[in-house]
Amino acid sequence: MQFTHEQAWDLLKEYNQEPFHLRHALTVEAVMGWFADALGYGEQAEFWRQVGLLHDLDFEQWPDAHCVKVRELLEARGADAALIHAVVSHGWGMTGADAKPEHPMEQVLFAVDELTGLIGAAALMRPSKSVQDMELSSLKKKYKDKKFAAGCSRQTIAQGAEALGWELPELLERTLQAMKACEADIEAKCASL
Repeated sequence: MQFTHEQAWDLLKEYNQEPFHLRHALTVEAVMGWFADALGYGEQAEFWRQVGLLHDLDFEQWPDAHCVKVRELLEARGADAALIHAVVSHGWGMTGADAKPEHPMEQVLFAVDELTGLIGAAALMRPSKSVQDMELSSLKKKYKDKKFAAGCSRQTIAQGAEALGWELPELLERTLQAMKACEADIEAKCASL
């Protein structure tokens, strides 16, 4: 079964109430849609977006079972097997998840999940509180500073770039471009949280 956007959003909100987690889900949703279009998967963009929206469905309530509990939650709703695999695979090597990211969409999610958090944190440090005036050189400095946004795994980001066959600067640049393109839409959606 495929969810409508409204069904996916309602499902997310059933298990997530923290504005921070909802913003992250909306950010990853938008970034995944951008990458689907940019990488030639435009006809699958809605699916990519839905995976981005639901990727942390279980994190707020079951952080110790993240990417494991979600399988049970999605199966109970009759979710498509491809959606379940994609959501579970973003925790490969970090959680108890056993699904490896294999499809390009899964590899993008694995690569950008942590990175969107780091870019978002870097934006909050700017006077503008925005990614619009952020340069790649500034992002690289924040990435190299292990004390900055320490919860964002640089190892996972680097592994994600490698899985995609990209150099790290390419992943950083593309994800920054995606967040710039999506920022206004994300802010509008977050205003009503």
